[in-house]
This record gives sequence, C-alpha cells and structure tokens, in this order.
Amino acid sequence: MQNSNVSLASKLPGIEQSIFSIMTALAQKHDAINLAQGFPDFNCRPDLIAAFTKYMQEGKNQYAPMPGILPLREKIARKTQKLYGANYDPEKEITITAGATQAIYTIISTIIKEKDEVIIFEPAYDSYIPSILINKGAPKYVQLEPPFYKINWDQVKKLVTSKTRMIILNTPHNPSGTVFTKEDMTQLEKIVTNRDIIILSDEVYEHIVFDGIKHESICRYPELAKRSFIVSSFGKTYHTTGWKLGYVLAPRDLTEEFRRVYSYAMFSALTPAQYAYADILDDEEHYLGLGEFYQKKRDIFLESIEGSKFIPIHCHGAYFQCLDYSAISKEGDRKLAEKLTKDIGVASIPTSVFYHDKLDYKVLRFCFAKSEETLRKAGEKLKSL
Repeated sequence: MQNSNVSLASKLPGIEQSIFSIMTALAQKHDAINLAQGFPDFNCRPDLIAAFTKYMQEGKNQYAPMPGILPLREKIARKTQKLYGANYDPEKEITITAGATQAIYTIISTIIKEKDEVIIFEPAYDSYIPSILINKGAPKYVQLEPPFYKINWDQVKKLVTSKTRMIILNTPHNPSGTVFTKEDMTQLEKIVTNRDIIILSDEVYEHIVFDGIKHESICRYPELAKRSFIVSSFGKTYHTTGWKLGYVLAPRDLTEEFRRVYSYAMFSALTPAQYAYADILDDEEHYLGLGEFYQKKRDIFLESIEGSKFIPIHCHGAYFQCLDYSAISKEGDRKLAEKLTKDIGVASIPTSVFYHDKLDYKVLRFCFAKSEETLRKAGEKLKSL
C-alpha cells in the first residue's frame, strides 16, 4: 500500500525505532546469539503454564475488573507487607496493568502536563523519555558514569526547580546493574520533602539482587512511599515477559487518578494470567530464590569471558552485564555492537542509546537471562576477539 496523502507531524521527532527491535532483528538476520533484548531463552515453570491453561479452559477469558482480580491484589498486598513492611489497600491502592512499560506510560500521562519537568537518571530505560515528550513534559538529565553509576545528589539538587513535577528512579538499574542504596533513598527524601514532587519508582527487577545486597524499595520509606508510584513486573519475576502483566502500588489519591487514565488506555489486563499468578504467588521460595538463580547465570557469563580483553563493570542486580571494550576497539559502541552481531554472532546493546545525547563510554550491555549453554557459547565467541 502507498503512503497516505494526509499530513502528519510526528509527536516524537528525532526518536528512532527502539534499539531492542533493531538489534533483535539483526540477530535474527545473522543467526546470532541474542544477548541484546532482555528476555529469557528458557521456559517458565510448568505449573504456571498449567494454571494459565486451566483458567482458560474454565472460561476465565473475558475482561477482568479494571483494577485487576481481587485475589491477586490481595496476595500482592500481603507479599509487600511481608517483604517491605508497607501496607497497601488491595482494593484502593494496587492496580494490575498490561506490563510495566504500559504502567510507566500511564503514570507519566496521568501526572505530567505541558512544561512539567521530570528528572531522569541516565543511562535510562528507553521508554521514559518518549513518554515524557508525548505528554509535553521536559526531561532533565542526571548522568551516571561507569564503572559504578552512582548518583551525584548535589547535581540533582541543582536541577530541582518550581517546575519539577516528577523524579524517575530505577533500582535495580537497567542497563547498568547497579543497585541504589539506603543513603540514596535518604538523599532523595531530603530533596522532595516539602516539595510537590511525585516519584515514579521502577522496581521491575526487585527480586534480582546479588552479592548479599538488599533491594531498597521505596516501600520501605514511608515519607517517600506516600508520594510514589511503584511499578513491578510479573514477567521479570516469573520468566514470562510475553504475557505482559505488571502492577502499580500507590497511595489512594494517586491510584484514583491513575485508574481514571488507565481505564481509557487499557481498561484491563490478561485475565487467565492474573488467576495463574495469584496461584503461584503462594510459593515464596520462587521469588526469594531469584537473586541466587540469576547470580549463578551472571557468574557463568563472567567465567565464560575470562581471558578476554573485556572489562566487566560491577553488576549487583537486574539481569544485564555491562562490559567495557575500550581495550579491544576504539569504535563507537553502536558500530561495534552491529559488528559483533554480524561477524562474531553475539548481539548486545550499545549503552550510548540510554543517554539522550548518546554518550559513548565504550560499554556494551549483555543479557544473561539465558541458559548455561547459551551463555558459555556466547562467551567463547566473545573471547575470539
């Protein structure tokens, strides 16, 4: 079909196609091992599939209630209280969403108006900035630098103005693998106190934390929690990214406004999956053991590249390992990522795409949510450089 003959002014001029789509397509074209996009290459639990199938066969195939089925919200409330000591009303303060990215977009659409400023820590997950721009907000950037990706809170303080409406936090952090600390939360609390600032806390990797470190959920800090939307993901926790189901925790007044927008954006999320997750949430061992599960995979990947010239960057959470390649090549990270995909057969993500001004620190991101065989095979290929 030919192009339309109507005029079209893009709402996202200058925003290119998602790098994840680009690198995944390139990996498929060259039959490369895909360590670019963040999804497991192994299946989810058989009992989860069985539960999903059972509920489909039982007829749970129509719209779920807009906030999500109550049994699932009740179990999320109990889990949150037990893990973080925070109490959320399952009827008024917990909403099931069609994935975390959709939740993030809806939160930003709910809060951000024209010229509202939003502070973002870069490198940042690539959906944040487009969501802000579509809503005519103004992103303000704090740059985190390798190898530690620590927040400079003095810089944050200087960015806060009367127009600052939101701060977006992501811990464990994608793409760097850093995990923000209690001190970070203390500094954040000092900045937002007595200011009309909302926090969007992206905690989709909350259970994927390594090396004895504790996930510092916003839930743990009452003064922060009362002004925060907290986003989590069943897909990351249960290896089911294709089911696109997540949830949002927020105080009653914030939830009420969020649901007002959500009800016209999605209305409800995948029904049989909600019932299946409600069943499996009773098994605490799964999510409590997830950090150890993925730490082994991180260590296998690092072991597989021993002897190479890649320099691993500290990774204490999420399921991405960043590697400094400055001892291997002076090429730009995007060019090298494409070259490795085509010539070596391993796809990665150039971390410059996570900065609005494409800062290139000669670092690539590799996803280790893969089988041991996949990780070792990829490591052997990377060592050939």
